[in-house]
Amino acid sequence: MALFGGLFSKEKKENLDKGLEKTKQSFFGKLGKAMVGKSRVDEEVLDELEEVLITSDVGVNTTIKIIERIEERVARDKYLGVDELNRILREEIAGLLAENNSEDLDDFSIPRGTKPYVIMVVGVNGVGKTTTIGKLAAQFKAKGLKVVLGAADTFRAAAVDQIRLWGERVDVPVVAKGMNTDPSAVAYDAVKYGVEQEADVVIIDTAGRLHTKVNLMNELSKIRRVMQKFIEEAPHEVLLVLDGSTGQNAAIQAREFTKATEVTSLAITKLDGTAKGGVVIGISDEFRIPVKYIGVGEKVNDLQVFNKMEFVDSFFRKGEA
Repeated sequence: MALFGGLFSKEKKENLDKGLEKTKQSFFGKLGKAMVGKSRVDEEVLDELEEVLITSDVGVNTTIKIIERIEERVARDKYLGVDELNRILREEIAGLLAENNSEDLDDFSIPRGTKPYVIMVVGVNGVGKTTTIGKLAAQFKAKGLKVVLGAADTFRAAAVDQIRLWGERVDVPVVAKGMNTDPSAVAYDAVKYGVEQEADVVIIDTAGRLHTKVNLMNELSKIRRVMQKFIEEAPHEVLLVLDGSTGQNAAIQAREFTKATEVTSLAITKLDGTAKGGVVIGISDEFRIPVKYIGVGEKVNDLQVFNKMEFVDSFFRKGEA
């Protein structure tokens, strides 16, 4: 029996709107205070806007890009009223995100012709990495895909137990050897099992913390090598999970992990409990790595595929008259 029913677009959008509520309240509250008594977009207003964007965790570099674009419009149009600022901001942020050439997914799917499709999941402890893996497994299974999980975060007993619990809950097999075993051996067995069982997807959890970046890089490289004994291209995807509620710390983690290993996609979790959802905009712009999934709540179907224009629409909906 499926863990949850299929999501209609309307329900997904409502969950997204609700998940970004704290971010929207904070952002537009700050923006409203900054614009009090102002009638036109001038240098003073742009300075205020810059501060609002930075304190909303959009990030310095992305904020500068947005401000420069609005400055160009002010210079071109000569007069822009502050009542037009929401529309202009929306257009420029949407344009910025659209420049990340990644395609938005329509649903939880994997590329055709690759079986099993191997996803290696990385990220520091506490970001919701294991929970994201469980929710992904549930979403893939609901699509009719055969899923195998590999518990290769063997530095924490809790991580192995958590993956096992998700396996039971979602009814998918888990390959595990327990704590303090060789992570690459777990990954090897998980991929081998996935091949033997003709699985569609194999998802490998990895350790969230090693003593140094060199250790992390070496461990992830070793896991890659052993998986490639069975599937030459494995892993097909390296998914970095980031905690959106940490704001710019999530961006710092992204920089560290992209130095330690090749990251091909991002999942940003815990957006519902924070006012720091603006970090999604900055991370998407800075790293040009597709933000593939976002977490906007506790339920399984609150892990959503990320759609740039839907996100912008939800982010700015509160700012509309």
